[in-house]
Amino acid sequence: MKKASFFPNVITAFALACGLFVIFKINILEPGAGDYEAVQMSVFLLLVAALADFIDGALARAIHAESEFGFVFDSLSDAITFGVAPSVLMLKALSSDPGTFLSFLSATAAMVFSLCGVLRLVRFSVKSKEAKGDSVLEEAQKKHFTGLPIPAAAIAAVAANLFFLSPQVKKWIPIDSDTKAIVLSCAMIFLGYLMVCRLKFPSLKMLRLRIPSFHLAFLMVVGAVFVIYGILYFFALILAFVSWFYIAVSLILSLIRFIAGKKSKTLEDFEPDPDDLDHD
Repeated sequence: MKKASFFPNVITAFALACGLFVIFKINILEPGAGDYEAVQMSVFLLLVAALADFIDGALARAIHAESEFGFVFDSLSDAITFGVAPSVLMLKALSSDPGTFLSFLSATAAMVFSLCGVLRLVRFSVKSKEAKGDSVLEEAQKKHFTGLPIPAAAIAAVAANLFFLSPQVKKWIPIDSDTKAIVLSCAMIFLGYLMVCRLKFPSLKMLRLRIPSFHLAFLMVVGAVFVIYGILYFFALILAFVSWFYIAVSLILSLIRFIAGKKSKTLEDFEPDPDDLDHD
């Protein structure tokens, strides 16, 4: 292993360690014993892992330390941290009795989410290799993702889980365990579908903020203060809103593109990719 590629791989290993810690720690608990504090700690670790996943790739590109080993290692790390950990977290947080329909539904949803996450990573790996050396395809991959990225799907999944466990939601919206199991299972299946679908999701790498005036800058600072306050006191609600807002906006953009039609240039980047499965 080259010395330059050592540092990105260390960050990848750290992200993997966060995912493994969540899986091992939550498995110590009895089914249904995943309370708000336990799930919140796991969510924090997965957020740290998502940040590390972003940093390792950016660092590898910045110091020209990209390698085949690092690419495969990163995919395997993502499969465990973002594909398996959210499913285990959901199953442990629910209190469905074994052998019931709800336990079957939740287990099926967890497997669907994990399997779709792995398929999403495999497709991303194949597309990345195909785009290597092609400036047009590489630029397109920087603008958007085909299918919901697995870190975003994982954050949305654990955010929904934490949302129903939060004291504010329990106080404002009383919901029984059976209904929660059904809603979370449907959410996991829906997120699994979004990961393997052909719809486009915008990449945060292309996010560019232009501040035309001092007044707008001041308003952004005030808004940032409210966001920080919300994170400190309403973390579950803010995380759920941000993660699912990203998904909602992406779906709305794809819907607008569908209504506009292929002849229109409106949101051309959000034209769904053709199905390229091999039918031979």
